[in-house]
Amino acid sequence: KDDRIWKPELDKASNGYAVIRFLPTPKNEDLPWVRVFNHGFKGPGGWYIENSLTTLGNNDPVSEMNSQLWNSGVESDKEIARNRKRRLSYFSNILVVSDPKNPENEGKVFLYKFGKRIFDKIMDKMQPEFEDDEAVNPFDLWTGTNFRLKIRKVAGFTNYDKSEFASPSAILDGDDEKLEELWKSQYSLQEFLSPSNFKSYDELKDKLNSVLKGDSRYTETAETSAIREESSTETSKESNDNSEDVQNEDALSYFEKLANEG
Repeated sequence: KDDRIWKPELDKASNGYAVIRFLPTPKNEDLPWVRVFNHGFKGPGGWYIENSLTTLGNNDPVSEMNSQLWNSGVESDKEIARNRKRRLSYFSNILVVSDPKNPENEGKVFLYKFGKRIFDKIMDKMQPEFEDDEAVNPFDLWTGTNFRLKIRKVAGFTNYDKSEFASPSAILDGDDEKLEELWKSQYSLQEFLSPSNFKSYDELKDKLNSVLKGDSRYTETAETSAIREESSTETSKESNDNSEDVQNEDALSYFEKLANEG
């Protein structure tokens, strides 16, 4: 457990509500968020729960094995690859504006871990689909906007569809001194990308083979080794849809443009 990471508390019906404000890019960093890929699945030898080296743009043994499974053309293999695909998480600094379940958190800076659904809402706010919708940078201290987090349980899954951004407003009434203090109190995001948070390729391969021990079809073979040496990018279904990469590049361009305009 990391006490720096804020998590909304849900009621007995798995519903939750809070208001948060996404904060700007920390000092000496490029974006107001980082993204981390990981894998989590169970095999005959136990659980495999590890950060993926693809987060750092490197080869990862699970992604390579998923490539082999997907490219086999066998539907049962594809289903295994789906079950072992990468999971995507984002981390940002936030200010907790309203937390009805834990009001002692209000007015404090935390890290917030969230998924693609919420990230899509952020991107839609920054780069709206329709021309008559105003583009807003939700991370701006003066012209950004609070985020109303509305959590429901739908068909057994956590759902964020009703979450929405409020009208643009300044934090702390736009007091520059207080805003600077708030900005300086943010946590580094780059630490999530530190090599110390990732095992080496060989360590992950050993862990994967241990987890899959007893299922010889899906331990490393000469074929998966060849895939690894021939290609530096995964070719499985999980990366054929490169929308996350496109979004990240678009977002980086967006913030570079803001910096140049400033």
